[in-house]
This record gives sequence, C-alpha cells and structure tokens, in this order.
Amino acid sequence: MARLGERLGFSETPRPDGRLVWLHGVSVGEAVSLTPLAEQLLDRRRDVSVLMTSATPSSGALLQTRLPPGAFHQYAPVDTPLAARRFIRRWRPDAAVFVESELWPNLILAAKSAGARMALVSARLSEASLQRWRLAPRGLGALLASFDLVLARDEHQAAGLRQFGARIDGLADLKFGAPALPADTDEVARLRRVLADRGVILAASTHKGEEELVLRAAKSASEGRAGRPLVVLAPRHVDRADEIGASCERLGFAWKLRSSKGNPSEVDALVIDAMGEMGIWYRLARLAVIGGSFRRGVGGHNPLEAARLGCPFVCGPFFENWPVHRELANLGATELVTGEMELKRVLLSALQADDVFASRADAAAAFVRDRDAATRAAMVRIAALMD
Repeated sequence: MARLGERLGFSETPRPDGRLVWLHGVSVGEAVSLTPLAEQLLDRRRDVSVLMTSATPSSGALLQTRLPPGAFHQYAPVDTPLAARRFIRRWRPDAAVFVESELWPNLILAAKSAGARMALVSARLSEASLQRWRLAPRGLGALLASFDLVLARDEHQAAGLRQFGARIDGLADLKFGAPALPADTDEVARLRRVLADRGVILAASTHKGEEELVLRAAKSASEGRAGRPLVVLAPRHVDRADEIGASCERLGFAWKLRSSKGNPSEVDALVIDAMGEMGIWYRLARLAVIGGSFRRGVGGHNPLEAARLGCPFVCGPFFENWPVHRELANLGATELVTGEMELKRVLLSALQADDVFASRADAAAAFVRDRDAATRAAMVRIAALMD
C-alpha cells in the first residue's frame, strides 16, 4: 500500500505555519473536483495552506500534477479512532471540506472536536447508502450536524439528506466549476499536423472489456473507408497499458504506447500510459467514448472535461455516478449508447464528420458553462466559511 504511514495517520511532511484548510475527496474524480476550490482558497488568503487528501494511488499521482502552489497531498488515514486522532493532532486543520458521500465518522468527529470549521459539499448518498443509514438514522444525523455548511449536489439529494435531519444550506456540485483541462499547445499543434488525415476516436477512462468494445466497433465502422481512424485508448488505470496492447493485437490493430518514440499516424491504436494527457486528446478527438459506462458497477465517468473543450462524446447505459449524462442527453447534447451495434453506428457518423456532432458539442459546452458559473459562486460561500 502506497505511503503506508500516511494511511495510519503518520507523515514525514512538516505542517506549514499559519492556517491550514483540509480538503478530502476519495478518488480521482472527487479529488480533482476540489482543485479549483483549493486555488480559490489560496488566492483569498495568503496565510492559508491547503492539505488535500485522497485514498487511491491514481488520485495521488494525478494530484501531484494538478496541485496549485501552497497545496500539498497526503493519503487519507483509515477511519479508525486511533488513526483519525493521530491525523488530526498532526495537521490541526482550521477548516475541513468533505466532498460527496465521504462521511467518515471518526475523521469527521475528531476534526469537529478539535475545533475545525466543517463543510460537506456536493453532498450525496446513493440509494444503497440511504438504505444502510436508515438502519442507524441517529448516527447519520449526528454526522451531518457536525457540518457548519452543507451544500447538496442537487434537489433530489437534498431531499434524501433532509430525511435524516440534515440542514441543507444550498446546492453545489463541485464537479462543475473546474477550468478546462490544460495541454501543451505545441504538442497539440504537432499532433494535429501529424494526424491531419486521420479521424481520432478517443476511448476515455475505460475499464477492462471496454477497450475491446470500442476497438471492435471502430474496426467495423471503418471497413471500406479510404482513411482509417486512429483509436486512442486512455484507460482509467494506466498500469493496464500492456494488457490493452495485447487486446489490440488480438483484434488485428497495429498499436504502440504513447510513451514510445515514433509517429502515432503509423499505427491503428495508441495506448495512453501516462497521467495528464486528456487535455491533448479531447482537443484532437472527433468523438470521445466515455468509459466506465459499459460495465455494471463502475458508475460512469466525467463528461464535463470533454464538453468544456468542445469535444463531442457519448457514453454507455451505466452512469449512475454521473447522472449529468442523462441531463445532457435530454438536451440533445449527447447520446446514450446501449451496445456495440449502436456504438458502431455512432462512430461511423463521427468519422463521416456528421454536423450533428458539432451541434451536440456546442449544446454541451453551453450547458456546462452555465453550471460552472453557478458552482464558482457557491465556492465563494465555502471560502467565506473558512474565514
């Protein structure tokens, strides 16, 4: 387990002088959603440092590339009384922000008893969590009462939390409000030249089995076409890169790793094996297929990064962690694809440069622009609480 001591509440990193705000999100999506808030807190108060914690190795690796000056990362401790007390004594946070469903009893109560100002943002509970908490409603009520500010993700989540006596102070979804993903402009320009005669299909944040689904659909869609597309496979976990390469070979795709030397136009598939590349490929792709949505139990992944960059996208039928897919589909800004035959049809249209995809991208960008502005306004309330 990475940096085991941190997971037990220990750390070799010294606590910075002055006020400390602690932001916690368990995995990549939640942790990255907190980075704009970290930037705003650091801009607002020069005497503040920001401690960001997460629980997964992939989130830790990505945060190291995204943290603003004045912020630093640690792994969150396991939620036991001893580790929680050790963590709070070590860092002595003046304020703490938990995101989404991160209701860790020992950490929350230890921070509260130490005098930290507390906020729960993008608050939500899955249906399974609601059912479990109904067996111990007083416990959830006590946890929710520990927060000085509670901002629910949407009205549906607010209603669920109110069942347990929560005071809801407003709505905010921190998955909105983020800036567009960065990219090396020189590299984008170089790849655009190199791939000028290729249609790029991006499979983003994919899980096991989804890469083969996209590859098969792309192969069928490109049969009989003069120009072959480049399928860019960006797995959720980059340590699967060699496994994905083997899938490419089984399906007859010439492939290479992004980290290898050479021209990507020489191959049929490019496997992304490093973090921080998505800003490049959303700028280049003719269509993005958002992963985690073709397998039950994953819950889908973030379409907002594609929308901000004007990249058309589709997803599969399983997106319970990102219900915004349904909102965007209802607006005509995306399409929900149920299986391989539908995906083949969508890829074929995208490779033919169908104008409908440009219209969808414009509609998605406008939707996200408005929601981003509303969330940035909510961030001001969170920052004010930290004062």
